[in-house]
Amino acid sequence: MKNAVAILATILLAVSAMADDGCCGVGSDDKPPSSRYTGLSVFADAGAYWGDNTTAAFYSGVPGNANTIDRVLHSNTYGTQIWNNLTEQGLITSAVGNYNQLQVVEYPTMNYRIALLYGLGFRYDYKSGFGWLLRFDIARLNAIGAFNLSATGGTGILGTDEYVRCGMLGREDRINIDFAVTCKVPLSETLDLEIDLGAGMNNTKVREQLMEIAGVNYSILDVWDGQSPDFGVGQYEYINQGGIGWGLFSSTMLGYQISGIGAIRVGYTLYRSKINLKGYASGTWNHLLGLRFEINNFSFFGNSQ
Repeated sequence: MKNAVAILATILLAVSAMADDGCCGVGSDDKPPSSRYTGLSVFADAGAYWGDNTTAAFYSGVPGNANTIDRVLHSNTYGTQIWNNLTEQGLITSAVGNYNQLQVVEYPTMNYRIALLYGLGFRYDYKSGFGWLLRFDIARLNAIGAFNLSATGGTGILGTDEYVRCGMLGREDRINIDFAVTCKVPLSETLDLEIDLGAGMNNTKVREQLMEIAGVNYSILDVWDGQSPDFGVGQYEYINQGGIGWGLFSSTMLGYQISGIGAIRVGYTLYRSKINLKGYASGTWNHLLGLRFEINNFSFFGNSQ
């Protein structure tokens, strides 16, 4: 991450030097109107957000994770209920005498579904074609997977390959606060190409984690302070899992100017972010295919010249 910050600083210095040399419309007397708006813009954005599956593994329920399958499966509180449901639905035979004989033979491989990201932001453009933007976005990500439940010795399970297929769901909210230096290159009187380079902060909040066994959902969020939820073990108020992370990003967007109103932009953003989930807080690549609607007819902040 330190190397990435150094690279970003170098790029921003180079961009500043380019401004002095006439890039992004600087020094051009006949530049198209699309590059000539100066001042404040307010925008709303939305798009399809792909999370890196590296952090989706936080929801796999494997031993050692913050939330585990075995903690709930092999507990007095939930184990008997799970065993009863499997028996009543004919998914296990009498050869499985109790829940302690149930075991996970294959843990889930978790993958994020494409999420909707949306938010608001501000930007300010200078005559040079350069500017800056600040935006606030939020996305709710769902990680899904499935695991195989079997019995000790592989006996007593009725089903394909002698296991019961079970589902897993993890859900989180991810908030991004991004700041970037921007450069708009005019392509025609109404079109321009925008390039953004910036850094940001993210805050991840784990909302829930559920495993589905025999059609019944069970929360495996650890509210037992790392203990198994057996008789005599009290529950604690859920304290959010997740936290603050940092990262860098770059965007490329094609913009269409609407005279006297603002602009519509569509483009791609690549994030290199540290997502703060326990055990998986490493650098990840995340992607956004987004749409932005800008309003810039604020005469008291800027003007089109």
